[in-house]
Amino acid sequence: MLSPLEHFMKVMTAQTEIDKFGQNRDSVFFRDGVRRIDFVLSYIDDKDGDKKAERRREFEANLEKAGLELETEDKSESDDRKTYYLKIHAPWEVLATYADVLKIKVPFKASDIPKAREVPLEWLTQPFRLPDNIMRPEPDYFTAPFDKSKVDFFLIDDKDTFFPPSTRNRIVYYIMTRCPYYKEDRLEKDKTGIKRLLNNGTYTSAYPLHDCKYWKKAQDMQCESERYHLYKYWAGFLCFYKEQPLNLIKKYYGEKIGIYFAWLGFYTEMLFFAAVMGVICFVYGVLSYEDNITSKEICDPDIGGMIVMCPLCDKKCSYWKLNSTCLSSWQSHLFDNEGTVFFAMFMGIWVTLFLEFWKRRQARLEYEWDLVDFEEEQQQLQIRPEYELKCTGRRLNRITQEMEPYLPFPSKCARFCLSGATVLFWTCLIVACIMGVIAYRLAVYAAFASVMKDSPTSKIQLVGSLITPQLATSVTASCINFVIILILNFLYEHVAIWITDMEIPKTHLEYENKLTMKMFMFQFVNYYSSCFYVAFFKGKFVGYPGNYTYMFGKWSKLRNEECAPGGCLIELTTQLLIVMAGKQMVGNVQEALLPLLRNWWGSRKGRSHPESTYSRWEQDHDLQNFSQFGLFYEYLEMVIQFGFITLFVASFPLAPLLALFNNILEVRVDAWKFTTQFRRPVAAKARNIGAWEEILNVVAILSVVTNAFIVAFTSDMIPRLVYLYAYHTGSKATMRGYIDNSLSFYNISQIPDANLPEAGENPSWFNNSTITTCRYRDYRYPPGHEKQYTHTMQFWHILAAKLAFIIIMEHVVFVVKFFVAWLIPDVPAEVKARIKRERFLVQEYLHNYEVEKLKMQLSQSFCLSTETASLLPSSPSKHQVLSECI
Repeated sequence: MLSPLEHFMKVMTAQTEIDKFGQNRDSVFFRDGVRRIDFVLSYIDDKDGDKKAERRREFEANLEKAGLELETEDKSESDDRKTYYLKIHAPWEVLATYADVLKIKVPFKASDIPKAREVPLEWLTQPFRLPDNIMRPEPDYFTAPFDKSKVDFFLIDDKDTFFPPSTRNRIVYYIMTRCPYYKEDRLEKDKTGIKRLLNNGTYTSAYPLHDCKYWKKAQDMQCESERYHLYKYWAGFLCFYKEQPLNLIKKYYGEKIGIYFAWLGFYTEMLFFAAVMGVICFVYGVLSYEDNITSKEICDPDIGGMIVMCPLCDKKCSYWKLNSTCLSSWQSHLFDNEGTVFFAMFMGIWVTLFLEFWKRRQARLEYEWDLVDFEEEQQQLQIRPEYELKCTGRRLNRITQEMEPYLPFPSKCARFCLSGATVLFWTCLIVACIMGVIAYRLAVYAAFASVMKDSPTSKIQLVGSLITPQLATSVTASCINFVIILILNFLYEHVAIWITDMEIPKTHLEYENKLTMKMFMFQFVNYYSSCFYVAFFKGKFVGYPGNYTYMFGKWSKLRNEECAPGGCLIELTTQLLIVMAGKQMVGNVQEALLPLLRNWWGSRKGRSHPESTYSRWEQDHDLQNFSQFGLFYEYLEMVIQFGFITLFVASFPLAPLLALFNNILEVRVDAWKFTTQFRRPVAAKARNIGAWEEILNVVAILSVVTNAFIVAFTSDMIPRLVYLYAYHTGSKATMRGYIDNSLSFYNISQIPDANLPEAGENPSWFNNSTITTCRYRDYRYPPGHEKQYTHTMQFWHILAAKLAFIIIMEHVVFVVKFFVAWLIPDVPAEVKARIKRERFLVQEYLHNYEVEKLKMQLSQSFCLSTETASLLPSSPSKHQVLSECI
């Protein structure tokens, strides 16, 4: 701890430097060069200046009463000549008082726990590591909650640097959110907090300062230049293969942002294993290309070329030959093969390993970042100022025995009902939009079929050799659906925030959890509903020629869609690829390109201004504000992606690979935004990823069910296996004859006129006199049979096999999941031991400290009593009694 003389010399030295060289405005200190700027408020004079000036005077006066020190930069010194900057410094007394209130943990002893032993072959990881001073910017200490009455218990070398800048700005922001701006003689409780002053325009911005420019170190040796180190070792894309400096991120931005990047980095690492396995399954599909007997039969002119299929829509669709779907059958085989089953089961186990290992990683971070006991603090101390202002009622807290604000039960119920009704309305709106897209698919298919039948190629339903009516319909519908998703997302974001504000949650944690659940429920329905339709509804309720099923009844003439002879899996793959890849592309454009263009001029201005004129607070003022929902949207984006690669991954094994490439870019783009584009966020604590963890667990469980159903009902795997082992022809079990076996016959003369193609729609090769039957995808008895057009026994065998597969796969994966979850403890044994060791040391050192303090008090009391006794007559018996007591 600095003595008063040393502190005076430090001030005088700093003042001499300023006088000698002139003030460097690219600084994080007041004009005296000693007091650090912990927060900056900016404002401008406008037409409503009198009211705002009055609010500012009262607010700033109350800040000074709270002990904060202020310094104003006149608008004449600013770059635009119209903005004032109010710099705020928290002196030691204020920091110590609120550190005590907020129970901020600070070091009291250097850690004596030995570091982990070196891992064998650790040299292999050297290319991926960062310098040790970047990975561990602070020594390892044992910590305890700060107590202002026990200052000498803690390791305080310099009061000016004892609390890091992230802790200082958190304390100042805590004070400002609760500081009133009304006069003492007026009890206007709603006029409180910096948030309201920002909303009504009294101040234009409020932010803590970055410690330096991101492209070069600060000239002032007192500045840590942590922003520069983060940009150099973390934000550059060429660092994509390096580990993240999580401890430095936590120190600079706070634990809440640190835990997000820790989770994102861990998720990306685990995606590598899923991506490798997905590539292996895809390569297997490519290598088994030539062994695909089913596709060969479809493409064979003597087999698929001789099979005449029934029209796929009414009036506009003609009869067609099976070999026209040759290309799509080959494409389906890439994703619909034996590897699909294995990969679906692997992903069910992978998601369990990911969640379990993340719990262990999170537990380690909780210990290293002093967050083990933080949950109770957050619940009790971080009550939202909005809750305190809007809840005028008071009641006794049974735990603290203090009066606290509360929301009456009738009001809470009314708000909850209104919130639930709003969420339900928007969910129904999404379903209505999806129904509209389905209606589009049904209506436009006939139009595509009518246009494409006149193709100059010999294949009646092909344009060139790639696009069929099915593919054209699927691609255009997916694109339209994606546009609708973006529009609904934009609208619902504002609605979700409004209804969450209306519910008046008590704590910041409760507010975030409520908003998280509302947004995810909406996004879940919005993004995944179209994939659920293709996977589980399309082609399942079609009927058969003469008795087709219609979407809104026969009057609508919108006949339900059929799957191609190879199944609907390739359409699910197309839908998933367009929505997932489209979302990632739009997200990357919004996150990287738009901020880059928007801030290009500001970056040029920052580099072109001399440091003596372009101040540190002006440089940060020109950056974007990091909103309170910034981190929320980052989590939401990643969790939606997690749903894509788990819920429907059986249809597209390359989805984890796309997610891996996106996340490698995402980590560096987010790092670049935080270090170069955003103002420094107010540091906030978070013990874990919050409600997102429960959402990931629910998605993980649901993914096992959806993938089992996709393999059973969407892919053609189970019907092929049933045919191979029970219905194949010949002595050797092969897939020859499967196509003919999977298609039923229908008498063309029995097709109703409403389902027949219009005159002139039929192709030139079709002859009514020679072709009397057409084929359709189903297992029904042929015409002339006593049970004609009813399901055959093979249909029921296949259905039983599908249900059996679902039950077996779910049970196998769930048993493995729960066994792995039981086998891997949530908290590593090493971390448990360290936590117990630290708690023991805290109690021991506090006990020793109190004993030593008591001894000193007794010694001082004894010395004082001795001096008093020497001045007064005393008897030997009194000295003897005192000696015996000592």
